[in-house]
Amino acid sequence: MQPSAPPPAIIAALRRMRLLGANDPDPAGRVLTGGVSSDIWLVDLPGGPVCVKRALPHLKVAADWQAPVERNRYEARWMRRANAAVPGSAPALCGEDAESGTLAMQYLPPESYPLWKPRLHQGCTDAAFAALVGYNLVRIHAATAADRTVAPEFPTDAIFHAIRIEPYLLATAARHPDHAAALRALAEETVATRRALVHGDVSPKNILCGADGPVFLDAECAWWGDPAFDLAFCLNHLLLKCLWVPRATAGLLACYAALAGAYLPGVAWEAPATLEGRAARLLGGLLLARVDGKSPVEYITVEQDKDRVRRVARALLARPPARLDDVAAAWRREVER
Repeated sequence: MQPSAPPPAIIAALRRMRLLGANDPDPAGRVLTGGVSSDIWLVDLPGGPVCVKRALPHLKVAADWQAPVERNRYEARWMRRANAAVPGSAPALCGEDAESGTLAMQYLPPESYPLWKPRLHQGCTDAAFAALVGYNLVRIHAATAADRTVAPEFPTDAIFHAIRIEPYLLATAARHPDHAAALRALAEETVATRRALVHGDVSPKNILCGADGPVFLDAECAWWGDPAFDLAFCLNHLLLKCLWVPRATAGLLACYAALAGAYLPGVAWEAPATLEGRAARLLGGLLLARVDGKSPVEYITVEQDKDRVRRVARALLARPPARLDDVAAAWRREVER
């Protein structure tokens, strides 16, 4: 894409962050794609390129989905906390501008930091990398669970409700009245569980494959709450991608097992089986949400495939599983038949 002028609001934010001097000419930039919740630009500053995000009040999806723009403030805080727990697990923060909901961060070039999602689409199912995702994620959760100073930094219940609980679980409950009670119960259990710092969008589209391990992006949903949500959210994507890349089903299920297997032994703030049970129950709701909620995955477009997701999800909601292996087994039976 050809360089172009970033929006005036982004230029003004960069000047307020003092990443751009008052007398420096307006820099060139390029739009970066991939998000529905922010304007994202690569901006060429005198000191080098940075990635700049400006939160949008209305997300770029078909449904009416609004979210508070101050969420970028908490994304910046999540980045600091994650990098303190696991150095390099998030891009370095360069600056933030609360006035416009804009933050600037280290730019990690795709030739050195490819996204995990397109690699999975190509059939590159590296279980060792998936295990690193689980291992680093639980280290972030464990470090924050043990630190009493973290929770007050994230008064984000309203943001998490607007971006995750309502569009995923509650909107899906409205579409499935026969399972609405189960979906509302999942929402209530998630909201009531407060154990660690949650990223809220741990998805292959938000994970870079760095030479030293995964780098987590886009923590706009950062919340002090239930870490089982992060685990279930990422595992859900690995299951759904079996319908996107059927030839990679065995590898994707191996990634699912490796990620869960690396995560659970690191759970130190509660009994691992207790957290596993919450994650397993959440998967039924999250599977259904990604075909019938406000943010359906873009790659499941055939109604027959949507019905396959619905069959598994509804069965899991009717008979909640206790273990993540139980979810994988139910999914395997559906996709391999």
